[in-house]
Amino acid sequence: MKKVLIVTGGSGGHVIPAISIYDHLKNNFEVFLITDERGKRFIDQNKYRFDVLEIPNLFSNLLLLPLKMFKFFFSIINSFRYLRRNNIEIIISTGGYMSYPICFAGKILKADIFLFEPNSVLGRSNKYMLSIAKKIVCYNLNLKNLPKKFQNKIFPIEPILRKEIYFLEKNTKSNFEDIKRILVLGGSQGAKFFDHNVMNLIIEISKFLKIEVHQQIFDEKSKFQIEEKYLNSNINYTLFKFDHNLFEKINSFDLAITRSGASAISELVFFNIPFFAIPFPYAKDNHQYFNARFYEEKRCCWIINQHDFNIQDLSKKIINLFNQNLEYLEIKKNLKNNSNQNTWNNINKKLINLINEN
Repeated sequence: MKKVLIVTGGSGGHVIPAISIYDHLKNNFEVFLITDERGKRFIDQNKYRFDVLEIPNLFSNLLLLPLKMFKFFFSIINSFRYLRRNNIEIIISTGGYMSYPICFAGKILKADIFLFEPNSVLGRSNKYMLSIAKKIVCYNLNLKNLPKKFQNKIFPIEPILRKEIYFLEKNTKSNFEDIKRILVLGGSQGAKFFDHNVMNLIIEISKFLKIEVHQQIFDEKSKFQIEEKYLNSNINYTLFKFDHNLFEKINSFDLAITRSGASAISELVFFNIPFFAIPFPYAKDNHQYFNARFYEEKRCCWIINQHDFNIQDLSKKIINLFNQNLEYLEIKKNLKNNSNQNTWNNINKKLINLINEN
């Protein structure tokens, strides 16, 4: 049985796909999982066995670069020992700077290296690793910033979602209930913008429609202010920071307002939830915009530029969507057509074949 190591960076966008890949491969291979201290909070320690390896971020503080270079070199040695001790034959990296030393060590040990890129723009760590990788697994055939000489390394696949998602019903409603349910996913980047501006947007919409909001909050200082304003506006609300079981509730929402991280919008697409994407404008290589653009071109969502955010205009747009729902239903139909090939079995076969054929 082949031994496969999945290495993942510390954000949810890295860890959640890594866990899903783990579930796809665990019955056919002996699978190992490595993350850093940041990534631990996204992993259910009762369900998954994993190891923690601390890798320094070389460029987070240039004054400490000499010390970090020493730690980085030491992390390569630790990675080398880990790979050799566990006889790792295959490495799958879901991105992030912590993948560097493990992939470097894997190259020395002649392990097969596969990269995973969920965004529509090639990430910097994956770009640096491309020359030593056999394939790069991605959702978009027109991956931006991919050098032409590596075009043959693309392995296209439907969005890789958590296993539990495939056992839940999709949202197929064509009629609205009296109370419209809105999901707000601000993510961790630019959370203050969402906390303030989307809160005011929800309050404006509530003047014309009965709504219930389920809103992600990262700034604890804003939480009490938001609660007070929603209470004063008679809005039913739930505020949360990170919800491991959010995917179990997504299919009950009529509309989402979200950043456009790859994992978040892939789940919304799967469940047929029309969404307004407000990409984080300072994301590296503007990848959130291009993630959303991938679906906007398929008429599956609307994109709002954060710098052009206007509460009055957007509230009118959302109110009209609910009151005159032809455009809303068109988006919902396109979402369904776009996700009907995304099944657990389809992805499972592709991933297993990828490993076995190389």
